[in-house]
Amino acid sequence: MGDFYDQNFQKYHQTTFNIDPAPFLSPLTNFLPASASILDLGCGSGRDILWLKKRGYRVTGFERSPSLALLARKNSGCEIIEDDFTTFNFSTMMSFDALISVGSLVHLEQEQLISILESISEALKPCGYMLITLKEGRGSSIMPDGRLFTLWQQSQLEKVFSRMRLSILDFSRQVSRIRENDVWLGYVLKQKMEN
Repeated sequence: MGDFYDQNFQKYHQTTFNIDPAPFLSPLTNFLPASASILDLGCGSGRDILWLKKRGYRVTGFERSPSLALLARKNSGCEIIEDDFTTFNFSTMMSFDALISVGSLVHLEQEQLISILESISEALKPCGYMLITLKEGRGSSIMPDGRLFTLWQQSQLEKVFSRMRLSILDFSRQVSRIRENDVWLGYVLKQKMEN
C-alpha cells in the first residue's frame, strides 16, 4: 500500500492536510503533560505533527512513503523517520510519552493488529498513551482507487485492547470529513501497570 501513497502523495496531501485535526487529537492531549514526546505513526504530509508541535509537544513523525515524509519535514520542521512500521524494530527507539496512529493501521488485516500494536508499543514509556483511529464496519472495503481497508466493530477492538492490557480512556465515533459514508472509531488508550 506504500506505493499508492508515494505515487499519489500530492493528491493525498491536498485532500487531507487542511482537515482540522483538533476533534480527534484533543481527546489525547487532554491527558498529556505539557511538552510530552509523541511519535506519529504514518504521519502523512505532517498535518497532525504540525498541530501538535504548535501546542508545545515534542513530535517525531514516522512515514513509509519518501514523498510524504519529505512533505512532512517541510510542513512541520520535525524529525521524520522513513521506514515501514510493520517491520521496524521499535525497541531500538527512545521512549515516547504517547503514540498516535490516525488512520495508519487501516490497511492491516485483523489478525495483524495485535502483533503490530505489540511492536509499536515498544517505543512507549511505561504507562504511556496511544491514540488509534480505525474505520467502522464489517469485513473490508475496497476504494475506487484500489486501496483495501479493514473494518472493525467496537466490540472487536475492545477485546483486542483488553487482551493487550490497554485501558480505554476515551472513545469517539466521527464521520469522515472526506467521505460521509465512512465512520472512524477513535480510542485514547493507556498501558496498564504490571502487577
